[in-house]
Amino acid sequence: MADTTTPTSRLPKIDKAWAASAAVLAGVALAEPAQLWPTIGFAVEALLGTAPFILFAVLAVAYVKAAGAETLLSRAFEGRETRMIVLAALLGGLSPFCSCQVIPFIAALLAVGAPLSAVMAFWLASPLMDPAMFLITSGTLGWDFAIGKTLAAVGIGLLGGVGTMMLKNSPVFADPLREKPQVGGCCGVKKPFQGKPVWRFWGEAERRETFRTEAVTNFVFLLKWLLLAYLLEAVMLRHIPAEMIANLLGGTGLWPVLLGAFVGAPAYLNGYAAVPLVDALLTQGMAPGAAMSFVVAGGVSCIPAAVAVWALVKPRVFAAYLGYAILGAMIAGLLWGAYA
Repeated sequence: MADTTTPTSRLPKIDKAWAASAAVLAGVALAEPAQLWPTIGFAVEALLGTAPFILFAVLAVAYVKAAGAETLLSRAFEGRETRMIVLAALLGGLSPFCSCQVIPFIAALLAVGAPLSAVMAFWLASPLMDPAMFLITSGTLGWDFAIGKTLAAVGIGLLGGVGTMMLKNSPVFADPLREKPQVGGCCGVKKPFQGKPVWRFWGEAERRETFRTEAVTNFVFLLKWLLLAYLLEAVMLRHIPAEMIANLLGGTGLWPVLLGAFVGAPAYLNGYAAVPLVDALLTQGMAPGAAMSFVVAGGVSCIPAAVAVWALVKPRVFAAYLGYAILGAMIAGLLWGAYA
């Protein structure tokens, strides 16, 4: 008699951001039912307030991707090494491409001998700022903070690039690549368009589809992480005493900046989700310098950015990458604290 049983189907993969949002709401519903709708209302109102920035950023990034502007990155890795470092830091801090989205591109450059110093500059700057993050940061934390973080992104790229160039003959950076680099990605890496950018992309069906896919993907990505952040912000403002934040991360001097950097490095959820959380922490008494060191250290060391580096280089180079992140975050925090 034939076996008519069917194998057990796999359970669908649950997105961690949606799951975390559901867990927050479930916790609020169980622990303080009267606050469930106010928490949802807070998150929805915050999302509506951020919506114009989200929509503009989503459309801008989709346009750049559909036009094939990734090809412009190759120009940063041509010419003198110092020129490469400067251009890589600028492109990393201003382009809409995160580190893991350009893993295949970076792997190919390293394989043909592109200097690690320029790649390091790009790696350090790219997760910190892009057009979408700039708009969301400016809409929540103000234009000054967004511009300051952009300058910090370029600055930390220059710090890592110049430092790596100066130490390129040291044991840390000798033979930096893994034997078999992993070129997969954590952001749904897609092979970029080749050749020159096509700014009037709508004449090609493939590029129109890229625009649609990128727009939808980025909209969902921003929505899920910002929703989680606003839910956590609502709970944080209700339950974390302002005095505690002010005592730990408030005031002036070196200590709040150091603590912000060392807390931000392991605690970061996502660059976009961090913006509302930092806004809440500033409301509770966090020092401006600590806020800047938190977002800079956390942005460079967050899992998507760190995986991109770990996939291609040996642990000692990865350790240097983290060291640049912490040092750059502290410098950025001290400078921003002095300015603010």
